[in-house]
Amino acid sequence: MTAPSILAIYAHPDDESLVAGGVLARHAAAGARTAVVTATWSPESHRAAELADALGVLGAGEPRMLGYADFRIPDSAPGQPRFCDAPVEESVGRTVSHIRAFRPDVIVTHDAYGSSGHPDHRHTHRVTLLAAHAAGLDGLYPETGPAWQPRALYFSAHPRRASGALADLLSGAGKLLHTVPDDRVTARVDVRPWLDRKWAAIRAHRSETVRGRSLPALLSGIPPREREAVLGTEWFTRHDPGSVHRGLHELVP
Repeated sequence: MTAPSILAIYAHPDDESLVAGGVLARHAAAGARTAVVTATWSPESHRAAELADALGVLGAGEPRMLGYADFRIPDSAPGQPRFCDAPVEESVGRTVSHIRAFRPDVIVTHDAYGSSGHPDHRHTHRVTLLAAHAAGLDGLYPETGPAWQPRALYFSAHPRRASGALADLLSGAGKLLHTVPDDRVTARVDVRPWLDRKWAAIRAHRSETVRGRSLPALLSGIPPREREAVLGTEWFTRHDPGSVHRGLHELVP
């Protein structure tokens, strides 16, 4: 069976590599079309250049950026509003345009908690959820092209019983990991065969690997075996946006 095309939509440069880098690398290696939309940071910023390097490692094409400012770093996109402050109608329309242009079988994005609870993560979840539904309705945002309905939308999640290593790593830096009940997780993907590629993509976000309490920096400071325990599995919760083919298991054949 041909691997489905995947569009990953995440808040910041490096989110895609941290929580879905293995799935992206896996599908790209299987010949599937893969791409990433990033909500924040200017396409002219250093973070965009790092993102381009990371996506090259993962086989996910060129950066596709909405170009809004990071919630905590207003100068990340000079002259643009913070993503959380931009009109929702505008943000959804920009996201719909990327969905219709790429025409993915599957979309992956943050869950409602946004893992760490970062406002940009949570807002990306809301905007992507709206856009995934709107993209399939030809009466909405007609200027962005013909309607396209993805078969499924997957939320990056952290099951309560299997997230101890990551939770411990974050708690040591004073951060909290938001987890979900285990039965809410519908796809568990072993990405250890693609872990070298995933780790190289994370390391490509060079400014984050040296930024004190960031997750890439924390991961850089632990032994490889512990890092594998944190990064070797990716979990998702499935949501069906509109008309879908039930019974398909796009992330786990």
